[in-house]
This record gives sequence, C-alpha cells and structure tokens, in this order.
Amino acid sequence: MRPLYWVVACAGLFVPVDSRGADAPADAKAALQALNDFIGDWKGTGGPDRPRPDPKESWSETISWSWRFKAPDAWLQFVIKGGKYISRGEVRYLPEKKKYQLDAVDAKQQRLAFEGQLDAKGYLTFERTDPATGETQQLVMNSAGDGVRFIYRYAVRPKGRTVFTKVYHVAASKEGESLAASGKKNECIVTGGSGTIAVTFMGETFYVCCSGCRDAFNEEPAKYVAAYKEKKKK
Repeated sequence: MRPLYWVVACAGLFVPVDSRGADAPADAKAALQALNDFIGDWKGTGGPDRPRPDPKESWSETISWSWRFKAPDAWLQFVIKGGKYISRGEVRYLPEKKKYQLDAVDAKQQRLAFEGQLDAKGYLTFERTDPATGETQQLVMNSAGDGVRFIYRYAVRPKGRTVFTKVYHVAASKEGESLAASGKKNECIVTGGSGTIAVTFMGETFYVCCSGCRDAFNEEPAKYVAAYKEKKKK
C-alpha cells in the first residue's frame, strides 16, 4: 500500500527540535511559529522526483496553509486542490515528545499519521511505517527564496532497505509575491508571521497572516493588541 507519496520543502517552517535541547519550544504555538513561512496561498507544479520528468506526468495544484486555534490548542491546517496524492492535513507540535505530528488525508480519503522533526537547515521531515508492508514513507517540507517558495517531496524505503527511493515532488510559489520582492513586510499581530490581511481595533490598523489569525484576533482584539505593543517596547 503506497497511498501517500510526499515530502515537502517549504519556507522556513519549524525551530529545530533535537539540536536545541533545553531550548526546544515549550508549547505548540511557539514551535509552530517556526513554520510561519508556510502560511498563505500557493500555486504549485508536481511531478515525478527525477531529472527531466515527462511533462505529461506533471500536474498543477494549489495549497492553502492557515493557523487554527481552539484554546488552549493551536495547529496549522492545509488544503490542497488539484493534488494527485494529498487533499488536506493538520500539523501539530507534541511538547512531550518534542516532535511535530502530521495527520494527512490522501486523495482516496485515507487518513495517515506521521511524526517528524525540523532540522537546523529548516527541513521538516515526517515519517510513518505502513503497518501492512513495513514500508517507511517519508515526507519532507521546507521553504526557500525568503519564504516565497514552498517545496514538498515524498519518498519510500521498503522494509529491510536502507535507502529511500524518490517518488514525487511539488514546487510552489506564494501568490502575490515574487523572488525579486523586497522591502519591509507587515507582521502578523497573532503569530509574528507575514501580515497580509488588515484588521482594526480602536481606530488602529494591524495585520494578520491568515483567516485563522483574523478570527482569533476578532475574538480577543484587546489581548493581542496589548501583547503586540508590549513586545514592540522590548
């Protein structure tokens, strides 16, 4: 059974876990903030992960990442439209394990659970073992180009083997941004990411990075404004 074939290389996602030891994030929101570059809408092209793949084997997809909050929990959610293998998923941080957890739903609506870590170079690597075959399935994510490129790849390692075989990859660009873009970006008042949506409170304008953060801000604007202004003082 090989329903899920993906590894993601996406924009600066998480804070390295193992390499930080005692400095590892203490809670989910703090750990997930390292993935802020994932947030947003992406247009991508997927295909076999090999040199010069046949164009007939490629496909186009859109990927939307956003924050979600339900006190006291926080997690990231993504939806893929047009994807050949994955349809949606959620990424959480498990403080007790110092690992990230991915609950994915593939194109056949099968649920697959992965666990992973973020390395010092910003690559988030998820793995799971297929209980039926013993095959290890690997998904790697990271961002590039100052957060305007997102890549994910999928590879498999048969039981008893030591080397992974590349299966496919998707490379995406963030909508509304380009590799040549420069200049100061607005900060999300909720998570510290790149703010793209304007919100207001008591006549002042602030920015959030996604609909999830907008909803969280609208529920408790005074709390976020106070915390944001206190942070700016420091």
